[in-house]
Amino acid sequence: MAASNFTVEEQLQILQHNCNTFFIVIQAALISLMQFGFAFLEAGSVRAKNTTNILIKNILDLYVGALCYWVFGYAFAFGKPGNPFIGGGYFFFINLPPSELSMFFFHWVFAATATTIVSGAVAERTEFVSYLFYSIGLTGVIYPVVSHWAWSDEGWLANGPGGLSYRDFAGSGVVHMCGGTAALVGAWILGPRIGRFDENGKPKVIHGHTVPLVALGGFILLFGFFAFNGGSQASVSELGDAEIISNSVVNTILSGAAAAIVALALSRSGFGTGKWSLLTTINGGLCGMVAICAGCDAVYAWGAVITGLVAGAAYQCTSQAVERVGIDDPLDAVAVHMGGGLVGVLTAPLLAAPDGFVFNWDGPSAAGVGWNAVGALAIFAWTATLSGALFGGLRMMGWLRVSAEIEIKGLDIPKHGEPAYPPASYEVGWQSDLYPAPVTENGNGKHTNEARPRLPHEYYNNGYEGENRNGTATTPTERGSQPENSGDVAISMTDVPANGNVQKEDSKTE
Repeated sequence: MAASNFTVEEQLQILQHNCNTFFIVIQAALISLMQFGFAFLEAGSVRAKNTTNILIKNILDLYVGALCYWVFGYAFAFGKPGNPFIGGGYFFFINLPPSELSMFFFHWVFAATATTIVSGAVAERTEFVSYLFYSIGLTGVIYPVVSHWAWSDEGWLANGPGGLSYRDFAGSGVVHMCGGTAALVGAWILGPRIGRFDENGKPKVIHGHTVPLVALGGFILLFGFFAFNGGSQASVSELGDAEIISNSVVNTILSGAAAAIVALALSRSGFGTGKWSLLTTINGGLCGMVAICAGCDAVYAWGAVITGLVAGAAYQCTSQAVERVGIDDPLDAVAVHMGGGLVGVLTAPLLAAPDGFVFNWDGPSAAGVGWNAVGALAIFAWTATLSGALFGGLRMMGWLRVSAEIEIKGLDIPKHGEPAYPPASYEVGWQSDLYPAPVTENGNGKHTNEARPRLPHEYYNNGYEGENRNGTATTPTERGSQPENSGDVAISMTDVPANGNVQKEDSKTE
């Protein structure tokens, strides 16, 4: 219809609607980049033999989540007519107003984020089919119901007694506590990875295979959080929108920065690793950004810093508590998301201006803190109950965990047929000290193994603890006969042909 058929006022309303819709779509697309961050973070945190497995789970979080959210997830979250507990319309988009398509897109990426949190906590030992079940359950049922309670017009948390309303602007509780609680329950029922704890229950470190990939994922998540929190305003054309969006993104980095510094300081002081830990810094910063989600729109800058300081300490305490009770969380997802989410839910009604408790010290503001605590308890109870039933059922049917043999050898090849780092891809044709020349026999030029570079796991890092060929720990003292900086390898080059199959030392060539 021609624009001339509308009055100036109507044209301005159309423009306003279009600007808001465009803003929501662009912010949702930026938030979807967080899935890249999760993928890199998780891939770097697992061992090389499980890289393909963790990556396919991350990409399917988007694809499986999109279909589930279209079929029934969005209906349970925001379908009309609904009730205080759950939505009841818009299944398969039936009767969905076209104006809500942008909101579907926006909330779908939030649902995918909640689901991805779990994949890291149960990494390296989970059956792929069980992943499909919990992905459907979390994206399609568990998370949508929680978001209905807090963010729909009819939800019981959004319409509390006496005019109380649950405060959670960008999902500290709705997204992160929900995902973190499911991660905690899943990791507990699944059990730890083989070798994570010794026979006395003492934890043993299982290192991921590439720290740079973890760091790249952390940078991408940091970027994504600006859209995650700023985009939650879902409007850019009303008076005050610009200030709220700006406040949200500034508070996001301030809280993340404070949490990262606290987590790093605690780690260096001996509360954690006793070192200047990069991984702790990354997770601490993410925990601070999770915590500020709830109140980023309303707290002052100093409030964001306080939130981050508390979140950094909460991350370290939660991480150690989870480990001490024998739960194996390779990504520290529980500490980052459940621990940080709880901090955010409780600090937002305390520090939010102008109606926060620290500004008023009265009954209504105290009631707001209490109502948020009720919301946190409800989110934990709902998510833990359904996640327990889901993971427990999968375990009873024998579908939850891979066999010990597959776990030890790695999931990539038997489950996917696609190793992330196939040895054949490292073959080279040039001779150097790193790429030795092919071995010949009797001078006839017959190759007994092909030239290729040493793979990352074949090096000793001289001066630090490593592993010998039998997989037992060694130290520089125990390797005293080996020269410093000799480039010694855990598996000799003559023992590892290009196909990656280790040969015995006494094997003979024909």
